[in-house]
Amino acid sequence: MSGHDRKHMQACLALARQSIELGEVPVGAIVVDANGATIGRGHNRPVALHDPSAHAEILAMREAGRHLANYRLDDCTLYVTLEPCPMCLAAASHARVARIVYAAPDPRAGACGSAIDLNRADWHHFRPVIDTGPCETEAAELLTEFFRERR
Repeated sequence: MSGHDRKHMQACLALARQSIELGEVPVGAIVVDANGATIGRGHNRPVALHDPSAHAEILAMREAGRHLANYRLDDCTLYVTLEPCPMCLAAASHARVARIVYAAPDPRAGACGSAIDLNRADWHHFRPVIDTGPCETEAAELLTEFFRERR
């Protein structure tokens, strides 16, 4: 992990807080190109957009694809506050995202090793590098507080 990873994850946490304001699960994501520039941002909005695919990662990758005018996100890194679910990991793989960095593990639906490790599936045609760690505590606290208040 680098200082850049922490800085980018802090940006994801700020986006996750925007989800809370909308009553959405607090997850934020950004896509960073090979030069370290942020080219895509997203926070969870499936309820607000009436779209089950409107996860933070998907929205960030959509914006990055528009920025690059390409569905391939070669040499890009996806940062996200929560371990990607199977849908988001598969989308990142299809987009050829080089690296995924997530903060908090998701033992219920995480597809990078917590609930299931889809990155090791034989059928994957491309496997992003998966890294964890920066801001795990902060991301987990946001989620815990959100669900505590909902109950």
